Amino acid sequence: MNRTQRLRIPAQIALASLVAYVAGYWFTSLFPGYLPKIGGLWSAISAIVVTQLTRKDTTSSASLRVLGSAIGAITSAIYLTFLPFHPIGMALAIFATVLICTALKVPSHGRLAAITVIVVMVTASLDAALSPVLNALLRLAESCIGTGVAVLAVCLWPTPADQPGVLPGVQSEEEPR
Repeated sequence: MNRTQRLRIPAQIALASLVAYVAGYWFTSLFPGYLPKIGGLWSAISAIVVTQLTRKDTTSSASLRVLGSAIGAITSAIYLTFLPFHPIGMALAIFATVLICTALKVPSHGRLAAITVIVVMVTASLDAALSPVLNALLRLAESCIGTGVAVLAVCLWPTPADQPGVLPGVQSEEEPR
């Protein structure tokens, strides 16, 4: 693998996280008081998490991210609609979220769903006046922004003609070695 090829993923991650941060910040700033820096941060984290070595793996990671974020956002919105933030309540919401993912036969989505619960609930704890539903919807939207940016970055990035979508010399986790 040559130097250019070794720099591809770091460049994709850096570019995707920058674009996602700016887009997430801008989007969340449309909602006064809903912490645009958190919006940028959450979008950038999503872009980093979703960006993988191949287009196929990135797409797979994107679906995991979006569904997991949706489940986590719904669970935390329901909790925060009835109860204020509390660390024990957060742990219970995480438990319920991972349990829901298992019941829906998507247990691998549980980790990302749990992270979304933490972000929504901690953000809510920063300002009790935030609407639980709008807060959760914004965090879900920011997750989708970062996910979309990552998918676009990987799909639009030029690839060698002999291996479309795959870094030369690198195999996907799903491919045999």
